Amino acid sequence: MARPGSGVLVSVNGLGYPPQNLARVVVWEWLNEHGRWRPYNVTTCHHIENVLKGDARGTVVLGQVDAQLAPYVIDLQSMHQFRQDTGTMRPVHRNFYEPSSAPGKGVVWEWENDSGSWTPYDMEICVTIQNAYEKQHPWLDLTSLGFCYLIDFNSMVQTNRQSQRKRRLRRRMDLAYPLIMGSIPKSQSWPVGASSGQPCSCQQCILVNSTRAASNAILASQHRKLYGGATGPSGATGTLTVVRQSNTFAGTTLWSPTSRGGQAKAEQVQSLLSSANFPCSPTLPSLPPNNLNRPGTQRISMGTARGAIPPGVPPLPVKNLTVSGPVHPAIAGMTGILMCAAGLPVCLTRAPKPILHPPPINKSDMKPVPGVNGIRRKTKKKHLRRGKNPEDVVRRYTEKVKVAPDEDCTICRERLVMSSGYEGVKGIKPEVVGKLGKCGHMYHLLCLVAMYNNGNKDGSLQCPTCKAIYGEKTGTQPPGKMEYHVIPHCLPGYPEAKTIRIVYDIPAGLQTTEHPNPGKKFSARGFPRHCYLPDNNKGRRVLKLLIMAWDRRLIFTIGTSSTTGEPDTVVWNEIHHKTEFGSNLTGHGYPDPNYLDNVLTELSAQGVGQDNLKD
Repeated sequence: MARPGSGVLVSVNGLGYPPQNLARVVVWEWLNEHGRWRPYNVTTCHHIENVLKGDARGTVVLGQVDAQLAPYVIDLQSMHQFRQDTGTMRPVHRNFYEPSSAPGKGVVWEWENDSGSWTPYDMEICVTIQNAYEKQHPWLDLTSLGFCYLIDFNSMVQTNRQSQRKRRLRRRMDLAYPLIMGSIPKSQSWPVGASSGQPCSCQQCILVNSTRAASNAILASQHRKLYGGATGPSGATGTLTVVRQSNTFAGTTLWSPTSRGGQAKAEQVQSLLSSANFPCSPTLPSLPPNNLNRPGTQRISMGTARGAIPPGVPPLPVKNLTVSGPVHPAIAGMTGILMCAAGLPVCLTRAPKPILHPPPINKSDMKPVPGVNGIRRKTKKKHLRRGKNPEDVVRRYTEKVKVAPDEDCTICRERLVMSSGYEGVKGIKPEVVGKLGKCGHMYHLLCLVAMYNNGNKDGSLQCPTCKAIYGEKTGTQPPGKMEYHVIPHCLPGYPEAKTIRIVYDIPAGLQTTEHPNPGKKFSARGFPRHCYLPDNNKGRRVLKLLIMAWDRRLIFTIGTSSTTGEPDTVVWNEIHHKTEFGSNLTGHGYPDPNYLDNVLTELSAQGVGQDNLKD
């Protein structure tokens, strides 16, 4: 993917090189679960480069420079990051940027997350923001990069163009990322030494290098799936029928096959083991090219290993990786992965799956929610309330200020004693200042009119400083259906209460003038969506407010999915829901003692407060 200001990425065996005789800044990045490349910090990148200079096929222990990365190692041969305690593998790559770009100058752009800490932007976004900042642009639209955000450099705020939610951002200085110079090597493979001698069998070498063995085993497994089996010396394809374990680990053979396909498998496994690079060996073995740079992650969890362990592998039980025990999970996990790479019988189990739905329920068991009228709400294709003159709306919620204070208007960034930065509207002079009734914040009236015209134009106004809402705020949720009822099951953390189940269903359709791309189709993934609340007093109160938010079209909107990156799709609109019924593996389930209070706060921020309820 082309990156702004980053030049062209050239790859050689998974590791990139800059064009010949050009200086480039190196940034190492890993692929997260959303398909986004996230940069390592500058200290980690320097450490990886130093290891790369010494051994291009080595293993990088990230915990040596960052204690928070203690479980992680990077295998430079397969270009994968490996987490030792869980077995998770993620692709990594080496990317290059201009020395004059943000990473070359040590500039880091970050946004403030919900916990109040700072999260760095992806490097491509950081480079783009820095370029706009250096050119003194007042704002930057990130839509072209697939993000529905607007960066305001004057107020140092990031605004979600769909929900209008604002987050602070900051620019800080750090060390510059490593700078390299040189040309592409003539050979398109990494220089390796001749293979001689047996690999070291010390526990350190076995544990560290099992990362590479696991990578090779996975590659071999994929090759078998693609081509349907192993090819023997004569070119015939066979299958492994009966395998008898050998008594040697690093010797001439690892298996005693009883079929021709088994002979091919034995040679394949022996080739995999001989390709492992052990740091204590006198020379480096010859290695075949490896290309494991692919999206997604691979999670390997060990069950109970019943096979005998060959010499050189510590006889450790491989089980209960997530439970405390006499064996450290990292050692047990690495041992099990090495056994798997060697072809030894290891029982693989999958990671626990979230319990998204309750057991099957008869329709007769679904009851209305006490104190809530009906069981269904529908929204049809209707226009927002139009015909309200923007000037009249602004005048309704403001009062004129006779003497303006000498401070900034946070909308146009001009002083209030000066004229507005927006053009005049008939009947309103540019220098007129108004004060909002409830919160008392002051702005140019023309600025408030411009802000209103850029919104939903639904007759409501929201203070850009404190987010106080004047009038009834409505959203851009597309037509759909909301159902709610009580089911005879309990949520984790609420053993004494039944459960309120909410079912949202929105079909795909065409965007209207209130949406980002009028006339273009929008998708609706994952519908119907099931959400859950405890059937107690607070849960019912939340449900009533959610019904009100649904009627005001505030639950969903159309935008870009933060999970998949898909544009023009129905997404949640800043009001969190619990979609996991019987577990909390994803963070969207129970138990969560703070959820009901948090969602009440989120609803209030959308203008749907408890004072709206008629008890």
